[in-house]
Formats: sequence, C-alpha cells, structure tokens
Amino acid sequence: MSTTLAPPVRIGKAAVGALGMLATATGALESVVTPTLPLLQRELSMSPARGALLSITMLITGALVTPVAGNLGDRYGGKWVMLRLMAVVSAGGLVSALAPNLPVLLLGQVLEGAMVGAMPLSFILVRKHLPTGESQVAIGVVSGLFVGGGMLGTLMAGPIAEGLSRHWMFAIPTIAVVVATLFVHRLMPNDPPARSDARMDWPGLVLLSVVLLTLMFGLSMAPSAGNRPLALGALVALLALLVTGWILVERRSPSPMVDLHLLAKPAMWSSYVITFALCVGTSVSMYLVPQLFAVPADGYGFGASSTDIGRYLLPGAVAAAISGPLGGVAARRFGASAVVAAGIGVMAATLVALAFLHTEVWHLIVGKALIALASGVCITAMVVKTATSVDHGNTGIATSLVLVTRVIGFAVGAQVSGAILTAGTHPGMADPPESAFVTGFVIAGAVTALSLLAVRTMSKGVER
Repeated sequence: MSTTLAPPVRIGKAAVGALGMLATATGALESVVTPTLPLLQRELSMSPARGALLSITMLITGALVTPVAGNLGDRYGGKWVMLRLMAVVSAGGLVSALAPNLPVLLLGQVLEGAMVGAMPLSFILVRKHLPTGESQVAIGVVSGLFVGGGMLGTLMAGPIAEGLSRHWMFAIPTIAVVVATLFVHRLMPNDPPARSDARMDWPGLVLLSVVLLTLMFGLSMAPSAGNRPLALGALVALLALLVTGWILVERRSPSPMVDLHLLAKPAMWSSYVITFALCVGTSVSMYLVPQLFAVPADGYGFGASSTDIGRYLLPGAVAAAISGPLGGVAARRFGASAVVAAGIGVMAATLVALAFLHTEVWHLIVGKALIALASGVCITAMVVKTATSVDHGNTGIATSLVLVTRVIGFAVGAQVSGAILTAGTHPGMADPPESAFVTGFVIAGAVTALSLLAVRTMSKGVER
C-alpha cells in the first residue's frame, strides 16, 4: 500500500557542498593506485598484468554495487543507502592502508569499490531537493568534483607514498571520506523514497550482478587469453546465456530493476555506448602515461619517480577539476551532442598524437591534460543528460548504468593496456618496447573516434 509523502525539503549550498566534498574524497581514494603502480609493482613483486588486475579490482566491486545502490536509493532513499555504503568504503580504505601484502590490499580494494555507488545516490538527492535548473548545475558540480578528486589523488599519491609510505596514500583520503560522510549526515535532510510501494526485483538484481561479475572476470582473463582459448570461449558463452536470462526476467517482472523500454531508447543506449568508448580511451592513457614516465631514461623513457609522475600530471588534475562545471555549462549553452562530439574529436586526436609525439616530457603532460579535460567534459555532459532525461523514480538506476559503463570501460582499457605491455615485453627484458606504447595509444584513439557514430542518436526521442 502506498502512502502520501511530504514534499522534500529544499537544500542549500552547504548540503550540496557536503556531497561535493564526499565526491572529491571518494574520487581521490579511487585514483591513488594508478600513479603508484610502478612503485606497487616493485614493492609487491607484481608483473604489469598483475598491476592491471590490481587497478581494476575496485572497478569490479563498483560494477556490482552501483546498480544495486542506485536501485535501492530510488526505492528507499538516497541518504539512507549512502551512509551505509560509505561505512563499507571506509572499512576498505582502512584495510588497504594496513595491508602488508597483495592479497590483503586486493581485499581493501574490493571494499573500496562500493564508493562508485555514491554517485547515483548523490544525483537522487539533488534531484529530490532542488528544482530542475539547479539540480543540473549540482549534478555537474558533483560529477566534476569526483573527476577532480580523482586527479587530486593521482597528484598526491606519489609524494605521500614516497615521503611517508604506500599505507598513508590510502589512509589520508579514507579519513577525508569519513569526515565528508559526517557532513552529509548532518547537512542533508532525509529524502522520501520515490517507489516505496514497489517490490524489490531480487531475481533481476542477482542476475545482473552475476552478469557483471562474469564480465569482469572475463576481462581479468584477457591478458592470458591466448593460453586458455577454450576457457575464454566458455566464459563468453556463459555470459551470453546469463544476459539472455536476465533480459527474460526483467521483461516478466512487474517491477523490474532496469526498465528495458528505457534502455531501448536511442538517447539512452547511445549514451552508454559513448561513455564506454570514452572511458576505454581515458583508461589507456591513465595506464600508459605513468608507465612511460617510469621507463628508464637510458632508453626511450624518462626514469621518473612516483613523485615526479604526480607532478607531471598536475596540469591534468587542474583540467579534470574544471571539466565538470565546464561540461555542464557547455551542454546548456551548445547542447549535449555538440559538446560530446567536440570532446571526442579532441580526445581521439590527442591519443593518436601521443603515439607519435612522446619523446619529451611536455608532450605527455599536454596530451594527458587535453585528454582529462575532453573526457571530463564529455562524461559530465552524459551524466547530466541521462539524469535529467528520466523521471525521478529512475534517476538512480539510469545514472548508475552510466557509471557501470564507465567502470567497465576503465576496466577494459586497463586490461588491454596491461596485455599490450606484457605481450610486448620479451623474455629477459625489464621494460616493454616503445612500439607497445605506440600500439596502445593508436588503439585507444581509434576506439574513441568510433564513438562519434553514436553521437547523432543522442537526441532522438528526447523532448526539448
């Protein structure tokens, strides 16, 4: 039986600021592994392939938790779910900070991955407590601060790991997450559930989780797929069977976890396709550029330390920090399709240029900054468009699927990059050849450019 709910309380800048603080803290915690992969590989005796696996462990949890968090937030309230989710993230940060070896660090990363679910919950809250125009701005700011926090984590991870220890690079952002969560608890009013009378689609939830877990497991096998073709083929067949089963369950459910009619709209599926391609390209650059900086200077690299790598990525941190608000403003001024098309063009051209221009430090600095800016603007425009194109009861699940697509794209990019470098490293060689980096950048540029084919469908079926 449904009940009459009081209208939600309008929130002020302080509450939005608390959400932005939490987005910055979680983004920083998410990103500290990337710039310190060379250091972690040395300290924990990891190969490039194992380094790529470490970098996507958190993403695997994020892919599983995000749609669940978004769906639960739609049904039971964004604040209620967020506070419990952040308790899990804080525990994961503590485990990572105290981890003495790789297995324990992997456990911490698994728990930390729940942080990705905070984003759709933030979007639920701002849409419930703010009018449409202000909620679009708030969504853009929160999205941009998450990206900016990620680049802040990238910047500070190296100096903290080398100046203190690798343990502190997890502990400091974890403390920030705890403090930000307390501010959200204090400043954000409780939000009424949008679908309080709907039954939870547990079969659909479980099947979707199994589908995502199978997909991420398949991605983790990618670097060694050549040695186990039958196992990989069986996994692909299983994935197809699970997807088919999930679609059948969702079509028959009276209250599906994911509205398949919503996903079938060109404006929606094109957003997911573009997000995936953009995140693959971004992930490749995030993985390859620090590795290229770390290659010894007596070859084609620069012999940079983790601190140097963080310093070189500072312009990218600044670009990412401003990309969120810039993406929201540009989308309102010129339209999401135009903004995304321009961003894709800049990003694809930069990735291809890096394949041929990486002999000077400034080549990589400028290239990484352009990629961070273009990617951040595009992803923010995608999130804002998706969040405001559905009714309030679907905000969480619609935006969570964008973020899941983002997670999968980053995971694919990291695994492809790790596989390329591992395959290119000949026995007896400590570092991969330069051609492996060239191949990675070219592939990333091509995938990014192909997403332009889906841009024209973004506005189909969307009311203006």
